[in-house]
Amino acid sequence: MKFIQLFLNGGKQLSSSANAKKVKPESKRRQVRSSFHDLDLKNWKEYPELITDSLWNLGSRSRSSVHKGDYHGNFVPQIPEQILKRFTKENDVVLDMFSGMATTMIECRRLKRHGIGIELQPEICKESQERLDEAKNPHGMTTKIVRGDSASPNLPEVLEPHLKALGRETVDHVMLHPPYWDIIAFTEGEDERDLSSCESLEGFLEMFEQVVQNGAKLLEPGRFMTLVIGDKYTQGEWVPLGFECMEVMRSCGLTLRAINIKDIQGNEKGKGKNNNLWRYRALRNGLYVFKHEYVMLFRKDKG
Repeated sequence: MKFIQLFLNGGKQLSSSANAKKVKPESKRRQVRSSFHDLDLKNWKEYPELITDSLWNLGSRSRSSVHKGDYHGNFVPQIPEQILKRFTKENDVVLDMFSGMATTMIECRRLKRHGIGIELQPEICKESQERLDEAKNPHGMTTKIVRGDSASPNLPEVLEPHLKALGRETVDHVMLHPPYWDIIAFTEGEDERDLSSCESLEGFLEMFEQVVQNGAKLLEPGRFMTLVIGDKYTQGEWVPLGFECMEVMRSCGLTLRAINIKDIQGNEKGKGKNNNLWRYRALRNGLYVFKHEYVMLFRKDKG
């Protein structure tokens, strides 16, 4: 075998094989791109805040931006934060079909996403838009609350001008956080379009299916839809509302990708919880107190 002798640093002899491979200059590392997020997967360790396990311990409600826990049924802002970072890109369009007090829209502003929130109740629509207007908008994103009925067959037509203003016909993510049937009567039974006014589970699921169909119609193929939902008790029986809604979404042609369990301890305002009272009732009646919700992910097939 032939050797090349190298003399460096005062005659010190180094040997290397003539057939050894030349060391190539380090090439630039290309970013691994995704069709539904803009995370740099070459540097995946740089996102320690992102949850990849199915058990979500989010802690107390985040007080970032103008978020408050003053509206019953409001989910914590950590949920849309996690979802938007993992399943959307900057400048994507997000549709929240049960907007409430604009939690998702506020996070859209913060994370550089456009957003449209649908709200049925006129007074909540007004209050949530006012709160949204108070939130910082450092990236100049378009975020708005539209008064409407998410179950209406006319919803796509209602949203058409808002999407057109963004140069779009579809959205990149759909967020669903419906009423947990009749646990909270949002309109006190005065509006039949309100899912919490449904007299039966069957009626609730029928209306929810109409919402899902609208969302699926507006969703870009290959993108995701999130369902945040919990269960309930009725006359001493556990009603698996989350899984009932899950099956509705699957029946609409959406592919289930994840069932995440979120701890709701410390975030029960508006859900009728009193720890001591409910602990007593659980012991007396042989029940367990709800301390979890579901965050389910579904994908619309590309084709």
